[in-house]
Amino acid sequence: MNITIKNEDEIELMKVAGKVLGEALYHLKEMIKPGINCLELDSFFKTFIEKNNCQSNFKNYYGYPAYTCISVNEQLIHAIPRNYLLRSGDIVSIDAGCIYKGYNADAAFTKICGDSKDPEHTKLVEVTEKSLYLAIEKISDGVRIGTLSSTIQKYVQGEGFYLPVEFSGHGIGKQMHEDPLVPNTGSDNTGMRLKEGMTICIEPMVQIGTAKIKILDDKWTVVSKDSSMAAHFEHTILVTKKGYEILTTIKPMED
Repeated sequence: MNITIKNEDEIELMKVAGKVLGEALYHLKEMIKPGINCLELDSFFKTFIEKNNCQSNFKNYYGYPAYTCISVNEQLIHAIPRNYLLRSGDIVSIDAGCIYKGYNADAAFTKICGDSKDPEHTKLVEVTEKSLYLAIEKISDGVRIGTLSSTIQKYVQGEGFYLPVEFSGHGIGKQMHEDPLVPNTGSDNTGMRLKEGMTICIEPMVQIGTAKIKILDDKWTVVSKDSSMAAHFEHTILVTKKGYEILTTIKPMED
């Protein structure tokens, strides 16, 4: 396992990537309204990050053809943006990343377009997001990764939802995906210890009806096996001596 500890210069570059990504996702979140085309969202992201001196780390990653992943309803992750007009009640997950001077940031959010048509869909989104922040709050130097995983698992399953085990969070830095893996299921106080200067992505991926998934014929789009609804949240996080710093807060950049 090759774990990288970032120095101050590297952390500053990742902070820039994270700020650009956070603002890009902020604007995409605001744009999610009935009638908007998924292709328009993908195009906006490309233009925005390039205007801010960043490049996409999704485009051409193992042949991936777009700049973002826009997963709708039963699509869990990795859905290629398509010519689709969002409808009120759609559950929309956008996962995206960017590179600034060789350093990566990666984040995702889920939003219900327009009005929620089902209280369980609203709960799904709220539980998935809360599980991310509950895990983040556990982070500090010396904490074991299994504690983060266990925190997500206990909360999500306690709320009656399901966590596919095929995908997990990950380290991040010069590469979008680095060691260590950060699973969404696990046992408290197990696994490697986090260290000050590590940068990781935590990303709970949650489904309503089953933990089982399938991959569509495009070889990218992951959907729930029973076609039930799904949600996905993610942040890039710096481990500090006494805690953490979220590098991809979804908000406008400060001047």
